[in-house]
Amino acid sequence: MSESPEKLKLGALVALVVGSMIGGGIFSLPQNMAASADVGAVLIGWAITAVGMLTLAFVFQTLANRKPDLDGGVYAYAKAGFGDYMGFSSAWGYWISAWLGNVGYFVLLFSTLGYFFPLFGEGNTPAAVIGASVLLWAVHFLVLRGIKEAAFINLVTTVAKVVPLLLFVLIAVFAFKLEIFTADIWGVKNPDLGSVMNQVRNMMLVTVWVFIGIEGASIFSARAEKRSDVGKATVIGFITVLLFLVLVNVLSLGIMTQPALAKLQNPSMAAVLEHVVGHWGAVLISVGLIISLLGALLSWVLLCAEIMFAAAKDHTMPAFLRRENANHVPVNALWLTNAMVQLFLIITLFSASTYLSLIYLATSMILVPYLWSAAYALLLAVRGESYENAAAERSKDLIIGGIALIYAIWLLYAGGVKYLLLSALLYAPGAILFAKARLEVNKPVFTNVEKLIFAAVIAGALVAAYGLYAGFLTL
Repeated sequence: MSESPEKLKLGALVALVVGSMIGGGIFSLPQNMAASADVGAVLIGWAITAVGMLTLAFVFQTLANRKPDLDGGVYAYAKAGFGDYMGFSSAWGYWISAWLGNVGYFVLLFSTLGYFFPLFGEGNTPAAVIGASVLLWAVHFLVLRGIKEAAFINLVTTVAKVVPLLLFVLIAVFAFKLEIFTADIWGVKNPDLGSVMNQVRNMMLVTVWVFIGIEGASIFSARAEKRSDVGKATVIGFITVLLFLVLVNVLSLGIMTQPALAKLQNPSMAAVLEHVVGHWGAVLISVGLIISLLGALLSWVLLCAEIMFAAAKDHTMPAFLRRENANHVPVNALWLTNAMVQLFLIITLFSASTYLSLIYLATSMILVPYLWSAAYALLLAVRGESYENAAAERSKDLIIGGIALIYAIWLLYAGGVKYLLLSALLYAPGAILFAKARLEVNKPVFTNVEKLIFAAVIAGALVAAYGLYAGFLTL
């Protein structure tokens, strides 16, 4: 090859963006959305998501270009703009979101297998938890040996994701019935859904979940043949994924009614296709999803460990998380990550947590990193930092940063008090690692402002703990 393998062209960058965003979420989208909203609210929600997520995509690209020295991930933006504790909180929240997402992947994987083997149920039966645990530690020890996702696995999983989606959309277009789609646009026949505003709010966390990974586009900036291609790839990748998501969601609502979709077992796309073409449709979607999830689990296990490892390298996390084994795998970060996955797999057994409740919690944890990234981009534009002789770009980024920040705040509101309190319960213990990291470099643990922020986190955590004990909060 004449081109250096280190330099990626636009097509390769688009493939990387699409591959990082399409995981298991889209395969469960028909049920996940129908559980919260009917047609009208779904269309409004996707419109809000399209604008909000596109501005977030631009935020990550702008920060990658204007702050190329901040290469430690999304937490680096929070740390640079708002101090060490905010940086730590973003790293901690992103890490928890990533491994909680893995727990969700395991539940979805064994829920899919439950279609063929009923003992796995919806992915949270004793048999499913045992199976997920065996698979978790098999992946763990593979990673310890330095085995990473090979190009062949990447190709197989990418095909496994895209081919079933294309077939589903093509078949669904012909099966779509306008009378089903328009039967109850605003969900008035189902009072449990609530008002249109409530429906839009309730579907928001699902829309964020299926776009997690949009920030990953900036990771490949240094490998791009042209740095400008990263922005193009982000937008093209985003639009491609958005079209897939909207088509899968909207077309399903024209094949089965909202109440029928809401009752489906996940992966609900399999049941929708089975409704149209019979048993082979469910098998096609299920097999494609299983292969896709197996590939995704390997890469996300690595990502979880690398998030902690990267944060430890710049003293945001304690030094013990910097330790690598002979194969250059961040071994302590890997053990900590998968121990937490194992713990929550066991919790799913006793709390009957479903895939949907897990992704709501995972999504709520990533809202803080997204919020601080948007706020930092807006802060740079307000200050004019790195915008010398670029007044037009500064004005554009002020608008984009402002919309992205409003969207991030809206997401916190849409998530509701329940997930805000549960997030606080997961954020609070992180202070132990933060204190250890600060003491290792002989610095005070908190500034005066950070003490107030931490006090608010502790208050929220105490309320959440009591809520779980008293029963008015559930996982």
